[in-house]
Amino acid sequence: MSQQDKLFPVTLSSQWISPNEANSNHSSFFDSSPSIMQWLIDTGSLTARLKEHCQHFRVELLGQQVQPCPASEANDLIKPGEEVLVREVILYCDEVPQVFARSFLPLSSLTGAEQKLANLGTQSLGQVLFNNPSLERRYIEIAQFDANSSIAQLCKVLRLPFNDQIWGRRSTFVLENKPLMVAEVFLPNAFAYSSGNHEKNHVQ
Repeated sequence: MSQQDKLFPVTLSSQWISPNEANSNHSSFFDSSPSIMQWLIDTGSLTARLKEHCQHFRVELLGQQVQPCPASEANDLIKPGEEVLVREVILYCDEVPQVFARSFLPLSSLTGAEQKLANLGTQSLGQVLFNNPSLERRYIEIAQFDANSSIAQLCKVLRLPFNDQIWGRRSTFVLENKPLMVAEVFLPNAFAYSSGNHEKNHVQ
């Protein structure tokens, strides 16, 4: 077991707001770093986009477990106390950690063909989801993570240079009329913060 595996569950306690509100509250930052907002609001497959920027993509599974949905992470489709499968991973491009992802899969959604989502291992959840034409993304919320967050601790374990401009998003999806939620935080040194050679126009 690696040191970051021992952090599971990392959790994501933060104030989630709309992209418009974030843009208004942090306009100077997003004006100077427009790339990150483009990644945050992109409605395409994040896995596919990351693969465009590297030779080798891999998923590290930190852990997964069934637990009641915390009230702080519930929404109109996933209720507080509902039993959910929590899955946390790190997405790597050429061995550089790019994204920490935390997914909520309600047990009531893991029926029929969707049972396979409970046994993905190191396979990308996004890759499976976006292969299904019924997938619908309901909305995106974004958040900033400070030095007191669990993400800051994860960055320390990964030996990444944490700063106070770490951003993430969470999306509520409906797959075959079944809800699930995926939160993704762009780690320091991620392509999302750079508008240089790694950034390309993304076709959704």
